[in-house]
Amino acid sequence: MEYDFNNIERYWQKYWKTHQTFQADDITEKIKYYVLDMFPYPSGAGLHIGHPLGYIASDIYARHKRAEGYHVLHPIGFDSFGLPAEQYAIQTGQHPAKTTEINIQRYKEQLSKLGFSFDWSREFRTSDPSYYRWTQWIFIQLFNSWYDQEAQRARPIESLIEAFEKNGNQTIKAAGTTTNPFTAEEWKNSTKAKKEIILQNYRLAFRSKATVNWCPELGTVLANDEVKDRKSERGGYPVYQKEMVQWSMRITAYAERLLKGLDEIDWPEALKESQSYWIGKSFGARIRFELTKGNSIEIFTTRPDTIFGTTFMVLAPEHPIVNQITTAEHRLAVEAYIEEIKKRSELERLSDVKNVSGQFTGAYTLHPFTGKKLPLYLSDYVLANYGTGAIMAVPAHDSRDHRFAKRFGLEILEVISGGSDVQTEAHETKEGYCIHSDFLNKLEVKVAIKKAIEKIEEKGIGQGMINYRLRDAVFSRQRYWGEPIPIYYKKGIAVPLPEQKLPLLLPDIDKYIPTEEGEPPLRRAKAWAWDEKQQKVVNNELMDEIQVFLLDTNTMPGWAGSSWYFLRYMNPKNEERFVNQQAENYWQNVDLYIGGAEHATGHLLYARFWHKFLKDRDWVSTEEPFKKLINQGMILGNSAFVARVNGTKKFISAGLVKNQDVQELHIDIQLLKHGDELDVEKFKKWRPEFAEAELILEGGKFFCRRKVEKMSKSKYNVINPDEICEKYGADTLRMYEMFLGSLEQSKPWNTQGIIGVHQFLRKFWRLFHSTGVFHTDQEPPTAEESKVLHQAIKKIRKDIENLSFNTSVSAFMIAVNALTALKCCKRIILEPLVILIAPFAPHIAEALWQRLGHEDSVSLARIPNHDPQHLVEEIIEYPVMFNGKLRFKAHFQANIPTTEIEQQILKYPKIQDYLNGKTLKKIIIIPKKVINIVL
Repeated sequence: MEYDFNNIERYWQKYWKTHQTFQADDITEKIKYYVLDMFPYPSGAGLHIGHPLGYIASDIYARHKRAEGYHVLHPIGFDSFGLPAEQYAIQTGQHPAKTTEINIQRYKEQLSKLGFSFDWSREFRTSDPSYYRWTQWIFIQLFNSWYDQEAQRARPIESLIEAFEKNGNQTIKAAGTTTNPFTAEEWKNSTKAKKEIILQNYRLAFRSKATVNWCPELGTVLANDEVKDRKSERGGYPVYQKEMVQWSMRITAYAERLLKGLDEIDWPEALKESQSYWIGKSFGARIRFELTKGNSIEIFTTRPDTIFGTTFMVLAPEHPIVNQITTAEHRLAVEAYIEEIKKRSELERLSDVKNVSGQFTGAYTLHPFTGKKLPLYLSDYVLANYGTGAIMAVPAHDSRDHRFAKRFGLEILEVISGGSDVQTEAHETKEGYCIHSDFLNKLEVKVAIKKAIEKIEEKGIGQGMINYRLRDAVFSRQRYWGEPIPIYYKKGIAVPLPEQKLPLLLPDIDKYIPTEEGEPPLRRAKAWAWDEKQQKVVNNELMDEIQVFLLDTNTMPGWAGSSWYFLRYMNPKNEERFVNQQAENYWQNVDLYIGGAEHATGHLLYARFWHKFLKDRDWVSTEEPFKKLINQGMILGNSAFVARVNGTKKFISAGLVKNQDVQELHIDIQLLKHGDELDVEKFKKWRPEFAEAELILEGGKFFCRRKVEKMSKSKYNVINPDEICEKYGADTLRMYEMFLGSLEQSKPWNTQGIIGVHQFLRKFWRLFHSTGVFHTDQEPPTAEESKVLHQAIKKIRKDIENLSFNTSVSAFMIAVNALTALKCCKRIILEPLVILIAPFAPHIAEALWQRLGHEDSVSLARIPNHDPQHLVEEIIEYPVMFNGKLRFKAHFQANIPTTEIEQQILKYPKIQDYLNGKTLKKIIIIPKKVINIVL
């Protein structure tokens, strides 16, 4: 019977769907195990063979844990809000909901073909109102919360208001923007508007001015990871720095807990280091420098002990004081410089360590100890959102300060260590607070910093403090296809919608672009006003600023819905709560999370922040959302390039390219034949501009240059998994992707290599069909057969626990080859192998399991344990006697039967030499002692 993988796979995929084989109960007495893939975004391109890598790994592990007896939750849904769908809507006029639904159905079809054990009953999309209702609810809870630094947790905003009414803000220790002190009486006498302005400094979701990445072409703010080389990652449009009033999340309140929490989770060290660096904890001092014309500027420095080396100061171009301090003669130059810097993203400014630019403001500050005038410059290497947006420049001991000083001809004043007596070229002091680390060890540096802070605080010009690089997360997006922000504005005051009136539904609009006045797309909605009395959305024409008010026209960013989706899977149909408390107490958090490392400082950080907030407010029971996390590598594609002579329609075959001025263009790998050879006719028909191309051949053929790189639609090097499944089967694809290498590594795809894995599965099938039809016998196994099986069980189970799936596949191959050589068709050996291989190749396993006479799915079978006695490797040395005389020695395993020893000893070459034509009468074997051959 042939291995008809196509029919087998279609049958079992339908079976699993019909029988809801992988549907998890909400709560059972079993021990839970929660396996999750990072939320997929359903793009129009569908899946290529690189995408399933993480899904296959998580599916193997989920199936394995189920076979171990765990109650497994392995859900799936779709992160369906996002800019790509909106951009397509702008181009075509089609509502993004329609294209998103089409894309989701395509994804579901492809995922189902790969045999994943998802619990589809829990599926949802972030664009479902029943889901984003709760995203809006969480936003309102953040809006109505503040962070109590003494209690180290978020608390209801009402408790802060109560404290203000009793004692003002002078005893409050809260995370937020610095505000002027006020008394309880002053708070009570403040207007409602002024009170709200104060509260905005404390709320965890708040409105404030922020410098953002603004893309005019897309009409929206972009996150740092959406900007590459000053252009939007999507569309390649110019991006500028712009100050706007935005909603933000006070993630900085959780900086210390986010940092400490990294010690409690099993994540890759590189990923934890990335988050740790992004949070960027540092200890130093905040110091005030007076301006020569009054006012002052504060700086934060981790090295206050170098203050005597300060020769100038630098402000971020966005610093709010720049306009006040710039002198008339420098104003035009300063304004021009600021406009130029707006074109650069913060990431570029941070990473460009070699090039420095700057502009003098005409203003000076005074050194707080020497009184010396220090020129005040602007430069792009200082960021407004880090520290105070200003630095004291110590060019002798900082590389960027040094390059800046060299470029602008500024003084470089070295701080020289002299024990407790410290001298500089310009100043002499016996205070021990200006010693520099070039001359000291770490302990001495700490002592120097401590002394410096003591002197700074004693002088009353600053204080020691901890600073974090982490900044509050901008939350507003000027887009259409996202969660509406459930806020309306009453005389300029932000007011949340009543929770019982959620969700605030996304309205229909005529176009998905900003208005002619540059306002967000939601401003196009004809009915986007909130009637306080009727408590519903009404027509804009009814707005009177008395009863009817404008709703917020921004939407939430893509990371909003993905910051808590793993919780909704625990209880997706609940209409009373975002997750049922009993269900959350059972599932708690994700035991294994698999996804890309590129989300380290985006989704993974925001999800941890939201989870900690929900824990503070007693809505979840755990501090961290993801216990163990694995970053899968990428499947790389083998791209193809053609070389075009610049400015011409002439193309040169790869082997002929020497020193010509050529441009290399990606081409579709489907245009190739016989390896690197280009199908010229297909190439000319591929695009109109290539129809008249002149191709310079080598040996009558045109060859392309190949390069292994990230598999991407834009590089034309993707391979459709549907085609692989049709030709070789999903089980082959699953096992081959695991066989390619370690899960965490990136590895190149090689279609030729998949044939070997397919042949292995055919060989596995033939173990059960050695006679042409399905057949296993009931004979007891030999010692060698048992050893092969139990070695495989031990090795594979250990490898799966370690997520070493490539070595698991190798172990399967070794076992099948060995059993094939032994011509083993014994049920007691083959049946456990079916259970063992089921997580990797579930379709073939189900088919064989059914043929073995089982009515239930193999997914419900318990995984076998290895028996150590079958792995004993004790070897006995037998003296081989001929008529009582020792002739040679032979070695056999201790537990091998005497009948097998007799068969094997006769195969020894030396036997024939000693027989020398004589007749063998009998063989006497004393187990573990001696073999005597009687002639």
